Amino acid sequence: MPKAQITIKDIARELQVSVSTVSRALNDSPDLSAATKKKVQDYAKLHHYNPNFLALSIKKRESTIIGVIVPEVTHHFFASVVEGILEVADREGFSVLLFRSHEQYDKEVRSVQRLLSSRVCGVLTSVAKETTRYDHFQELVDNDIPVIFFDRICVDIPTNRVVIDDYAGALTATEYLINTGCRKIAFFCSPMHLEISKNRRGGYMDALRKHGLPVDHDLIKICDNYDDAIPVATEMLQSENKPDAFFAVNDETALGILHATKQLHFKIPDEVSICGFTDGFAAIASDPQLTTVGQNGFDVGVSAMELLLERIRYKGADAMLKNRIIRTKLIVRETTR
Repeated sequence: MPKAQITIKDIARELQVSVSTVSRALNDSPDLSAATKKKVQDYAKLHHYNPNFLALSIKKRESTIIGVIVPEVTHHFFASVVEGILEVADREGFSVLLFRSHEQYDKEVRSVQRLLSSRVCGVLTSVAKETTRYDHFQELVDNDIPVIFFDRICVDIPTNRVVIDDYAGALTATEYLINTGCRKIAFFCSPMHLEISKNRRGGYMDALRKHGLPVDHDLIKICDNYDDAIPVATEMLQSENKPDAFFAVNDETALGILHATKQLHFKIPDEVSICGFTDGFAAIASDPQLTTVGQNGFDVGVSAMELLLERIRYKGADAMLKNRIIRTKLIVRETTR
């Protein structure tokens, strides 16, 4: 079992001095003798004492701790975002407290409350699917804690945001499907209160209209995960209104559609084309490999962290709100013609 970290109280007890003397010695206070400071500092170094930076930050009302709340940490996109955040945080000397909401509003609220009690200097977040009220994020702002939304944003709170160019990505993907001969393209999307869903549906519908194809609302389904996509896609493929292509809001949903299509023995992509949105590891591990819209999650994380650091460092200034847009790229593989 590893040895417990020593505290200031431990040092004070062993050296038979007060806790305040140890604290002042460790902070190189000029009102202590050089001998006392050396004795305390040498003992601390010998016993590998590390200060509790969280406690110090609370005491000083300062912090170098960033709070991050993501819906999931196993999702390729959000994992990539966290990597980008950590890249900048490590470089700039900040620590990160990471929470996951599991797409649940209540967990997201509890995460915010824990970040408030930890006195973080800023928060980066992507909202959960269940979230339709944003009072908890407003509470952070009201306590002078800057908040940066990324990917899934809240438009009701005036703060900086980093978003994927969801509209352009969906437009490009749908146009590609049309240009390769698809005419009945189904769209599987997330709940419509999310801005990403509105933007991706907008790109999908505008592509259809641009090419003179009707918008068939029976081909638009609220379905955004692997397990749900299998029965929904199966039913659609067995109906009279069978689509010849699917465009999915994320790769997990696209892979559920792929599974259903293969189970029904349709030829991919000759009879049914499939396109996802993310470009995670699963997209190239699938058989056949998945055509998808690539999101650069790492760049999202870097941009979000950089915007947050601007807000922290220029907190007193009237900084203009910024909305950074990360471009997407269509990556054509084997599930489309």
